[in-house]
Amino acid sequence: METILKTTALSKQYGNKLAVNNVNMTIEKGDIYGFIGKNGAGKTTFMRLVLGTAFPTSGEIQLFGGENPNRARHKIGSLLESPGLYKNYTAYDNMKQFSLIYGGTEQDIRDILHLVGLDNTGKKKAGKFSLGMRQRLGIAITLLGNPEFLILDEPVNGLDPAGMKEVRDLILRLNQERNITILISSHLLDELSKVVTKYGIINDGVLIEEISADELTARCSHRLIFGVNDIDKAVSVLSTAIPADQIQIENGQIALKSHLDEAADLNRMLIEQGVTVTGMQTQTDGLEQYFMKRIGE
Repeated sequence: METILKTTALSKQYGNKLAVNNVNMTIEKGDIYGFIGKNGAGKTTFMRLVLGTAFPTSGEIQLFGGENPNRARHKIGSLLESPGLYKNYTAYDNMKQFSLIYGGTEQDIRDILHLVGLDNTGKKKAGKFSLGMRQRLGIAITLLGNPEFLILDEPVNGLDPAGMKEVRDLILRLNQERNITILISSHLLDELSKVVTKYGIINDGVLIEEISADELTARCSHRLIFGVNDIDKAVSVLSTAIPADQIQIENGQIALKSHLDEAADLNRMLIEQGVTVTGMQTQTDGLEQYFMKRIGE
């Protein structure tokens, strides 16, 4: 698998603050990498380092398997803030202006506008566009020059549900139809979960964890929680019916990853073997709960 981005001990210090602290990140070709963190966690600073608009205090950035950084960055499109559009220009005229900077033929412009769903906006000025339309036009501009890697900072921030879906569908199309690798940050975790293949969780500049979407789904599964008076005895009883690796001890309680539909039978088994059950509940950790636990809140 080709590595698109690899950082090694990447750090950026402003005064006494380490905005990015020893970050080791790996993004493979084809990933939609969800970058999760609170405001001020270091997401945007990290993206600026990758794009070369900020310079690292220490560490290394490797792009496209080790290409010359200046050449490699020509293969990256980015949208870090609200797109700087010409409000009195149409979608087409905006694209035409930016093509003078980023490249792109007449046919490229028309194809990209069709791809993002803005080919039928006619003479409507960008200043009259909805926020979702402006975001899609901003992403369209990043596609000029045919990038292989997109970096998008909070692209669905402030959008209504319809606008979020439009941007989400566009991201999936770019990834699946154009094979574009994408690094996307957002604090809307449920929205991210609909497109992301891999996550990176950052807090106070530190990349706490990288985890695949499949792994995270497994960790956020349903669990059956028992409160008991004798944990060792309860584990011994339950292990006669449940594989040992499906039984965990969490905060003085027993958590089961399987056999949730047999809760009543397991409860009766414990009671019959002399274990006092003080509580029983089904618990589900969603993405947000997992994230909050990982950053210690």
